[in-house]
Amino acid sequence: MAIDRFPVGGDRELELRIAASLRQEDINAVLITDDEGLETLSPEALPDLVVLDVSAMSAADVSQSVRKCNGRKLPVIALVPRHRVADLDATLGFDDFLVTPPDIGELVTRAKHALWQSRASEGDALIRVGDLTVDVSGYEVSLRGRRVALRFKEYELLRLLASNPGRAYSRETLLSQIWGYDYFGGTRTVDVHIRRLRSKIEDADHSFIETIWNVGYRFIHVEPS
Repeated sequence: MAIDRFPVGGDRELELRIAASLRQEDINAVLITDDEGLETLSPEALPDLVVLDVSAMSAADVSQSVRKCNGRKLPVIALVPRHRVADLDATLGFDDFLVTPPDIGELVTRAKHALWQSRASEGDALIRVGDLTVDVSGYEVSLRGRRVALRFKEYELLRLLASNPGRAYSRETLLSQIWGYDYFGGTRTVDVHIRRLRSKIEDADHSFIETIWNVGYRFIHVEPS
C-alpha cells in the first residue's frame, strides 16, 4: 500500500511527486489521517513506514495512533501544520516530523533515516563476506573500503541474503519477506532488484549472489581470507 494522498495545501502535483519519490526508493508507506487508520491493515499487509497527518487529529488521537504504530514496530513520521509545531509533544514516540507542506527531498531522507534507525535497533551487527562489509547498525555497505550506495529494498535483500550465506531463497519467499504479502508487483520485482544489487556490489573479481535456476537466489559462502 503506497501513499497516494498528502495534505499539501491541495497541490496535487506535489502530492504525486512525493508519492513517486518514496516509491522510487522502494519505501512501502501508508498515510494515516485518524486514529482508526491502522485498523484496516492486516498483520500481513503492514507497511515499512507510517506517515501520520496530525492536521485534523487531537493530541489524544495522535498519542493513540503512535502507540498503535509502536506496538506494530512501525516507524512514524508526523506531518504537522506550522501553527501546531509549538504544541507538539516530542514525548509521544514518533520517530521524526516535518512541517506541512513537506519538502520532498527532506521527507524521503527522513523516511530512509527512520527506517534505517528502526532496523538498526533490532540488533547491532557487522557482516563481513570477503571484501564486502554490511554495517547493520549504520545501514552502510562497503566493498574494499569504498561505500556502496543502495536503495532501501536493495539493502534489505543484501542484508537478508548475507546474513544467511548458502541458504537458497525462492523468489516468492524474498518477495514476501522484503516487500510483504500484499505486494502486487510479482516475483519479477525480485529479479530486477537482484540485478541492480549485483551491478553495485559485483565485478570481475567479486561474485556474491548465485542464481539457483527454477528456485531463486542464495548468497555464496566465502571463506575468510
